[in-house]
Amino acid sequence: STAMAAPMTDAHRRFLQVLMSHGIMEGSEARKLHRRCCEIHKVYYAHDKLDDFISTVNSHLQPLFMQIRKGMSESDGRAHYALVNLAETEITKMASDYTENELELFRKTMDLIILSENGFASSTDILNLADQLKTKKMKKKEAEQVLKVFVEDKWLSEKNGEYTLHTRCIIEMEQYILSNYQDVARKCNICHSLAIQSQVCESCGTGMHLPCVRKYFRAQTEPRCPQCNDFWSCDIP
Repeated sequence: STAMAAPMTDAHRRFLQVLMSHGIMEGSEARKLHRRCCEIHKVYYAHDKLDDFISTVNSHLQPLFMQIRKGMSESDGRAHYALVNLAETEITKMASDYTENELELFRKTMDLIILSENGFASSTDILNLADQLKTKKMKKKEAEQVLKVFVEDKWLSEKNGEYTLHTRCIIEMEQYILSNYQDVARKCNICHSLAIQSQVCESCGTGMHLPCVRKYFRAQTEPRCPQCNDFWSCDIP
């Protein structure tokens, strides 16, 4: 309860404001910001106390149904912090920023990404959906623009014409995805958070994030599935 929570200082408030303006922040940036906020406002600073600092902020955000959550970038395994709205599902939150057919394009893109083998959808496949939208069909040019905006707003990220869910999107939408894609959404066997870009054991279907695969097999003489102990046939990244 908030009664028990450590008081918010101006350092906490500044930290929250900066994070709000970014939406998401890489771990090393968040650590720098933590230090800077404490120095500016002459508040006690300890370099290993970022998570405690954040949980003080979170205890005050609780009545507002907001939370700073920690997640991992699926491409390089780095920690990130994002401000998440707990009061509504993220798709409804997006509804205030996008039109109905833009949202439908996002949902269909999300389907493609989550149902894919590797957690990516090609721009060609996404653009082919644009003229099949039920709400209102979209021209390809228009759809390309909308995809650009989804990337700018950190819902999608794009690399060489391939799209995947942005780290911010995964942190925000984890619960939504796990409950709406129950048959296909999987959690990483190592870090137990949602895995979109993952490798999957051919024998038992266990999935792991690429950075988790890299870390896990570094210590093993031969790669075996942590679940069924069969040989891991995917190329270790």
